[in-house]
Amino acid sequence: MLPPGTDELIDRALREDIGDGDHTSLATMPADAKGAVRLLVKQEGILAGVELAAEVARRFDGGLSMHPYLNDGARVKPGEVAFHLMGPERALLMVERVLLNFMQRMSGIASLTRRFVDAVEGTGCTILDTRKTTPTLRAIEKWAVRLGGGANHRHGLYDMIMIKDNHVDMAGGIAQAIDAVHAYQESKGLDLRIEVEVRDLAELEQVLQRGGVHRVMLDNFPVRLLAKAVELIGERFETEASGGITLDTVRDYASTGVDYISVGALTHSAPSLDLSLKAM
Repeated sequence: MLPPGTDELIDRALREDIGDGDHTSLATMPADAKGAVRLLVKQEGILAGVELAAEVARRFDGGLSMHPYLNDGARVKPGEVAFHLMGPERALLMVERVLLNFMQRMSGIASLTRRFVDAVEGTGCTILDTRKTTPTLRAIEKWAVRLGGGANHRHGLYDMIMIKDNHVDMAGGIAQAIDAVHAYQESKGLDLRIEVEVRDLAELEQVLQRGGVHRVMLDNFPVRLLAKAVELIGERFETEASGGITLDTVRDYASTGVDYISVGALTHSAPSLDLSLKAM
């Protein structure tokens, strides 16, 4: 299902690329010429954006039709064909770059996410994304994370209370920040889940004494210290590890028993997957 706002995003992307016309295609292609292209996979990974590509084509020209062979979330390897796209040749060339930009970006995110998910398989730990996304592309980037087997953290500032280090410092301490959040939610009639970030065991002890939260984020904890923190928390709160966790270290972190690991790199550092549209 397409995220809300996708139609507007597609329209903006098409306007950005086409402007007042694809003058090359308009000059070289007869108006009535029909053709077809195939989406060729050139790199191993996870395919993402097929549904979005179909919508790009549909919104631009109702005469374009897609025949998919692979679905979003499929593991792919070089040489595979994800779909055929048929219709007016001019339209095929005009949607090419927008369609590929979306799919390559989404497939890159899904592929990196799957590598992290595979790395923690069997530990019971869930891989999360963050808000470190491309402005205006958050919905489709988080969609790609889900297609890669990860889960979404909060979508924005509005759908969860997350007390981070700056909130703690500006509020005068962890207990004060938690109390302020509860007072605010009561005054506004809100019932949002509350997460608090801690930087060391001393701050964790303050959370354990105060309570009143749903999840504790253990930020930049070394593996041994994380294991101790998870043990101290027990079943009282959900636990989340964050901060510089890589593919090389993620399984060690997951093996501590932490519930979630959040990885900003899923969206801010994922390389695009190599895909291309080729004429048939």
